[in-house]
Amino acid sequence: MLDAAMVGAVLASVVAAASTLLIASLGELVAERAGTLNLGVEGMMIVGAAVGYATGYSSGSLLLGTLAAVLAGTALSLVFATLAIWLAANQVASGLATTILGLGLAGLIGAPFVGTRLDAAPELQVPGLTDLPLLGEALFGQNAFVYASLALLALVSWGLARTRAGLVIRAVGESHAAAHALGHPVRRIRTLAVMFGGACAGLAGAHLSLAYTPFWASDMTSGRGWIALALVVFSAWKPLWLLAGAYLFGAVSILQLHVQGFGFGIPPQLLSALPYLATVVALVLISALKRGQGAPASLGVPFVPDR
Repeated sequence: MLDAAMVGAVLASVVAAASTLLIASLGELVAERAGTLNLGVEGMMIVGAAVGYATGYSSGSLLLGTLAAVLAGTALSLVFATLAIWLAANQVASGLATTILGLGLAGLIGAPFVGTRLDAAPELQVPGLTDLPLLGEALFGQNAFVYASLALLALVSWGLARTRAGLVIRAVGESHAAAHALGHPVRRIRTLAVMFGGACAGLAGAHLSLAYTPFWASDMTSGRGWIALALVVFSAWKPLWLLAGAYLFGAVSILQLHVQGFGFGIPPQLLSALPYLATVVALVLISALKRGQGAPASLGVPFVPDR
């Protein structure tokens, strides 16, 4: 029997689960709008989670843990940028190598903290609003990471559409040769976009290890970096559609935990597999649709300036 309290708790869980995906996919969206396909998101996210947890646990400060996670994701993104942008290596191979490197580093960094736990990031409590039925906890009872994801969405949407920097990023993604002819430093712009994506991946990792599940486990990202890549394709590289996709994927991830409690006969294993099946399909579509409607024309194409 469904009641308002149970539905409200599920909705709050969906919002929390979706926030990790939203943060990571927003960073990847900016990188792809600049023409760089970064398959290293998973590695950057797990390194952010490991470094964030290690710093937060050792220092007792969630803020320091979050900053360390962002810096760790950014640092690993520079490895990818060096290979894929400055050395013009294959972007797919460079991204996969970055993910493998990130998984190994995270396991090494997190090994001393296995079995430990810290206090999760505090949740907002607004008297009279958090206790509202259905949507109260979902909207007014979340931690700072959730609200940061929405602020980041607004910033990316406005920045890409309304600022000169956003116009330059989109120009580089559409035609790096034309942007270079106009005097724009294509490789530098792409590097900054990739660094922003790495910082977002690190922040998403911090959300996982400092708020969503405040302990360390070597597989705690569970493929969320790949789902973030899929979301960028599903959104047709549009930030607002990214929000809808993130919450849809979050709902699918959470419902498999609650479907048996609701009394439905759908196998939870099927619901659990759906986000990953969708990810596989989306990664195939990246190649098929990268020159289709909404995709940056230079996505995945390395830029080598004339000597």
